[in-house]
Amino acid sequence: MEDMLFYDRMQFAFTITFHYLFPQLTMGLSLMIVFFKWKFLRTKLEKYNDAAKFWMKIFALNFAMGVVTGIPMEFQFGTNWAKFSELTGGIIGQTLAMEGMFSFFLESSFLGLFLFGEKKLGHKLHFLTGFLVFLGSWASGFLIIATHSWMQNPVGYEILANGKFVLNNFSALFSNPWLWPSYLHNQAASLVTSSFVVSGIGALYLLNKKHLEFGKLFLKTGVIFGVVASILVAFPTGDLAAKNVVKYQPITFAAMEGIFETEKGGSEIVLIGQPNMLEKKLDNKIAVPNILSFLTYQEWNAEIKGLNEFDEKNYPTNIPGLYYAYHIMVGLGTIFIALMLASIVQLFRKKLYDTKWILWSLLFIIPFPYIANTTGWYTAELGRQPWLVYNLLRTSAGASPTVSSGNTLFTLLGFIGLYLLLGMLFLILVGKIINRGPQTTR
Repeated sequence: MEDMLFYDRMQFAFTITFHYLFPQLTMGLSLMIVFFKWKFLRTKLEKYNDAAKFWMKIFALNFAMGVVTGIPMEFQFGTNWAKFSELTGGIIGQTLAMEGMFSFFLESSFLGLFLFGEKKLGHKLHFLTGFLVFLGSWASGFLIIATHSWMQNPVGYEILANGKFVLNNFSALFSNPWLWPSYLHNQAASLVTSSFVVSGIGALYLLNKKHLEFGKLFLKTGVIFGVVASILVAFPTGDLAAKNVVKYQPITFAAMEGIFETEKGGSEIVLIGQPNMLEKKLDNKIAVPNILSFLTYQEWNAEIKGLNEFDEKNYPTNIPGLYYAYHIMVGLGTIFIALMLASIVQLFRKKLYDTKWILWSLLFIIPFPYIANTTGWYTAELGRQPWLVYNLLRTSAGASPTVSSGNTLFTLLGFIGLYLLLGMLFLILVGKIINRGPQTTR
């Protein structure tokens, strides 16, 4: 049973990690594309229109990869996690169906019109199609996170005699206190990814001395969007999301921060340390006293419960993994803010385009927002364990009893091989688009 559960979780973790590499760019990029098209309507400068069409090509490739990798992931609800689907389908099925029927079709339909309909539609309707692509992508994220938020903080439900969950208050799904902080944090993080990709490609063009006009445009736009998004990820959205964890999942918060013992007189914030699960402490830690209490409760001496206050059977399944995922996310987020602030200062000083260390930094940091987003989701998912529905349905009770560990391992290896090929093909195609650069229409 443990092997079966392990491989079920590994397969879902792998497929959802690979899948989310694509929506995290498209959601933020859709807003930037709308911005480029809006700037064109305002200024009548063709470079903005060319930029919008260039990035929509990359958006379309990401969207296609997201669809291809998302379908197998959702099938796992009926294969590896059939019991979970049977028990909770009356609730999560509604938001997932709404995401597929409304948001996905809205996004995909108007994506085609944006890509191929500019001459037929005219520029104003072309802008509208881009805006509807943006609306569809952000609505899709909202409905997915509404599902996820219910699993983290179940609301508006009742449990029938047969153990099934049913919804008795539909509006509660969308007024869930967990939802909006998580959604805004996720969307800001998506915008961070797209900002670093756009500014990084701009930096590449400037370093290679090709497509210089677009290089400057991409760099400037990416940095302006990036500095705002990087700060919003930390505050207020990240702060609100963390306070939700403190309120609704205090044991998760203790594990995230590496608090094994309740500290009297205020909790320190750990900058560096390694969880020692045998001795239940952090090794080699570097910490600042009382800061965590202030950030959490705005009181220097506020008490934060340690893991010692809770039943061990409810501990997160992988405390070291949770701790490291959270600290990687926070550490990278801090670096993003610092780099974007340095970039915006140089932009205002009119020296950004010639500051080589910033250009190289923006180029080489492109993969790291993907890592930060992934570890952010790992923090949420590892933090909820050992529950599928927090405090109501354990992960072990949601797995399919008839799917063997051998079957799951075999298909996991198949997914790894297939996704490796898809990933290589995707990189080749995106590389060709970037190398060719935006196609000018003047």
